[in-house]
Amino acid sequence: MVLAIILILLVVGSILFHFLSPWWFTPLASNWGNIDDTVNLTFWVTGIVFVLVNLFMAYAIIRYRHRKDQKSQADYEPENKKLETWLTVITTIGVVAMLAPGLFVWADFVTVPEGADEFEAVGQQWQWSFRLAGADGKWGKTDIRKVSVENPFGMDANDPHGQDDILINSNEIHLPVDRPVKALLRSKDVLHNFAVPQFRVKMDLVPGMVSYLWFTPTQTGTYEIMCEELCGIGHHTMRGRVVVDEADDYQAWLSQQPTFAELSAKAVANVAAGQAQYAVCAACHGQKAEGNVALNAPKLSGQQSWYVARQLKYYKQGVRGAHEQDIYGKQMAPMAMVLANDQAIDNVAAYIASLPEQPVTATLTGDAKRGKSLYVTCGSCHGRDGEGSFGTGSPKLRGQQDWYLSRQLNNYKDGIRGKHPNDLYGPQMAMMARILKDDTAVNDVVAYINSL
Repeated sequence: MVLAIILILLVVGSILFHFLSPWWFTPLASNWGNIDDTVNLTFWVTGIVFVLVNLFMAYAIIRYRHRKDQKSQADYEPENKKLETWLTVITTIGVVAMLAPGLFVWADFVTVPEGADEFEAVGQQWQWSFRLAGADGKWGKTDIRKVSVENPFGMDANDPHGQDDILINSNEIHLPVDRPVKALLRSKDVLHNFAVPQFRVKMDLVPGMVSYLWFTPTQTGTYEIMCEELCGIGHHTMRGRVVVDEADDYQAWLSQQPTFAELSAKAVANVAAGQAQYAVCAACHGQKAEGNVALNAPKLSGQQSWYVARQLKYYKQGVRGAHEQDIYGKQMAPMAMVLANDQAIDNVAAYIASLPEQPVTATLTGDAKRGKSLYVTCGSCHGRDGEGSFGTGSPKLRGQQDWYLSRQLNNYKDGIRGKHPNDLYGPQMAMMARILKDDTAVNDVVAYINSL
């Protein structure tokens, strides 16, 4: 009887949870409502079977339970053609009801409408970037072996069709509303997955091949792109955004995006010009970019030029230094405004990269041995020896002042840094920094970095 009661409660609880649960589909924002229909149909078929089977077991337990005053007698019946026929027919109908609609939906899912717009989504640990075919409507060739700091998409410079390709080195892509669009999916490194819950679409990105999916956005707004394939330790931080615009807003955004030819034509950084422009920076960061703890100015020498340039642009754009509690970032933001344009920023970054790395003195104490085990997570992006990686957008940590590292880790943990919507890498770092539960853990990790 106890087992029968448990089965009945299981059925009742499951039904109530299904209809009263707050966890359900996100609001539909694409043409793929029939995917919801197939999922709901599967719920109904499996749900009915679940209820009937469990209630039948509960009935059998109660009806044929053992009684002291009643002798039980079982009939041995090795075959029952009538029962087997009914079970075969009902099972077949149930399986067909679940699978057949899905096959029709899948046929639509892999058949892209003629005239659909196209964009390419490129995945890598742990970020997204995007590409659009240019005015000629033809995609330029790419080669993973050509990927570099200057050419993050691996574009073939000798292919004329690639010169007008629009490159979006950002985790945000804009699309026009009510137009079918085909997404070409490419991975630079490992298996990823492109998924937007509100669009009801998802597809794997497989290294060495180009997969695809298509959908029609039907609601303007901003939607999150998630990677739904375990791709490494930072898998949960691999987020992007799809912004669905009205036609005029989309065209305005599109006109601001650079082509491969425009990016290739950008002037090479001038170290000599950067030296002259660095004079303002030297007042705090030192003539040799050695940093100054008294002025809360970190060491810059030894840092990669691409990371220095990114941070200077972030300060100018208000991505960094805008939070009310970022006292020192607010000081840096107006100083970055002295650099008139991206070329000036690149010049300064190149000059800083040309300086010999200056030594640092440890100011914090911590358990480097314990910090080594905590650093394993950090090392997946920043490198085993803290050397940094352009591939993951992670700066060099080795040789940086410990007080500055500690402050930034706490800023990430406290939401002072990494919360701005245009910070492409900060949200990842903010989530990862939370593995350090207290100041002791932060100091231990920094102590280990000091030892590298």
